Amino acid sequence: MKIDVITAFGPLVEQALSQSIVGRARKAGIIKLGTLSPRDFTQDKHKTIDDRPYGGGPGMLLKAEPLYQAIKSLRKKTSFVIMTSPRGQVFSQSLAKKLAKKKHLIIVCGHYEGVDARIYPEIDLEVSLGDFILTGGELAACVMIDALTRLQPGTFKKDGVTSSESFENNLLEAPQYTRPEVWRRRRVPQVLLNGNHKEIEAWKHAESLKITKKFRPDLLANASQVKVKKVQRKKQIRRK
Repeated sequence: MKIDVITAFGPLVEQALSQSIVGRARKAGIIKLGTLSPRDFTQDKHKTIDDRPYGGGPGMLLKAEPLYQAIKSLRKKTSFVIMTSPRGQVFSQSLAKKLAKKKHLIIVCGHYEGVDARIYPEIDLEVSLGDFILTGGELAACVMIDALTRLQPGTFKKDGVTSSESFENNLLEAPQYTRPEVWRRRRVPQVLLNGNHKEIEAWKHAESLKITKKFRPDLLANASQVKVKKVQRKKQIRRK
């Protein structure tokens, strides 16, 4: 998978994504990451990429032309262009799975007070991490790239390692334990020590439901809606 990030702060992205799992995936060629600065597409000696907004208002806006030229230089037939934006679709595991199938992603990082709105027709999808404010889209881009990397075949040695993690199947992950068996008088649940894989899986599923109900009941509601839609589709297919 190829990912290009359009940002005036390339070193920030490069450094954040050079370690741990993403760093290893890059070295293995599973993820190919590039950064491109919109300053490379300016005409003035100061390489200006922002300006004051028409109509007044606080802060500065990213200019449309440098962003347009940067996107144009990277875009191919297989490219899909994302912009980090507070008005965008909230990033989720389901969206990550869809984006992970793309051959080439271009992520445009918003910055300053926003961007010239005339650039939006060049964007395929606007994405937000949530209802909070960041200085720029670089950190949001790093978060998305980390999530996408984990979904790429070959990132983990064992297949299916992500299938039981939080937000898969609209459930939070079950509690996990490691050695020692007893820590400060707190024991590892006996079911995890008996070697019966069916019992262990049943316990994990029950614990996932319990934790999700306590901390994120909205996920269970979404899961119920998905099941209902699947049943309705099956009925429609049978009728045909």
